[in-house]
Amino acid sequence: SLNRFVASGFKLQKAQLSPGSDEEDGHDTSGRETLGRIQFSVGYNFQESTLTVKIMKAQELPAKDFSGTSDPFVKIYLLPDKKNKLETKVKRKNLNPHWNETFLFEAQSLSSQEQKPNMTLFRSYLVGFPYEKVVQRVLYLQVLDYDRFSRNDPIGEVSIPLNKIDLTQMQTFWKELKPCSDGSVRYTFLTVFSVCYTVIITLGTL
Repeated sequence: SLNRFVASGFKLQKAQLSPGSDEEDGHDTSGRETLGRIQFSVGYNFQESTLTVKIMKAQELPAKDFSGTSDPFVKIYLLPDKKNKLETKVKRKNLNPHWNETFLFEAQSLSSQEQKPNMTLFRSYLVGFPYEKVVQRVLYLQVLDYDRFSRNDPIGEVSIPLNKIDLTQMQTFWKELKPCSDGSVRYTFLTVFSVCYTVIITLGTL
């Protein structure tokens, strides 16, 4: 069965798991990578008017936990919309995770819903994610380290304008992760600085 999500007039479907490709796209592993890299594929189905994004795997992710590992997962956005997102499952204690999860983006106008066991199906008269709308979006992937008790730690990000690639068939990419540019890293630094500053003032008044 499919888990369906509705956001900003678009229906987001998380499809069943499927095997990923092991192609390296000619990647040169001789250089040392600090943030790792991610493999994903993207393509547009003109017959069904859907955009498919498949998150395959990541390699050589940095350790974010004291145990020397990470619990990575991926958030998926279609910019400029950052309010709504989809997420992969968390891979526990894994610096080379395999997800092999496929996501479908479809436009819809929500008109009714039908309850079924463990699933809610949304019915609509408007179907399809028009290609001319798709190419106006930027696929944005953010890899994070899951933390149950505090803020998730950002690992890195990848962004790719959809008007820059051939969407007529599924294209597979290996992309190097770049430092997150959404302020997450800076926010963490300021929080630590604030705590240190408070401690100094407290000690000074003793």
